[in-house]
Amino acid sequence: MNEISLTIIDRENKHHLLKGPTDMNMNIMEICKAYDLPVIGECGGMAMCATCQCYLESETVLPPQSDAELDMLDQAFYVKENSRLGCQIQLSDEIEGIVLRLAPE
Repeated sequence: MNEISLTIIDRENKHHLLKGPTDMNMNIMEICKAYDLPVIGECGGMAMCATCQCYLESETVLPPQSDAELDMLDQAFYVKENSRLGCQIQLSDEIEGIVLRLAPE
């Protein structure tokens, strides 16, 4: 199994170093839930709720946001320039070392 390392900063500013498989089609929301981090993921990863919103804290280059992600972030609270939906970031070798901060609930 191929794995990457990533860091999630929770709402109490605690850093969590996670390992995630790149061969299981998982996303950031799912890996956070697997590690029992406080991510709701209410819509199940359909970019329809923003309960997995996070802030990109590293220089990791991500694919452009889809129209669905941009539309959802347009309606979300606490949106910043570096906001992304965790459900829209797939675990892949390209994001090795990514650092994300969970947005406020």
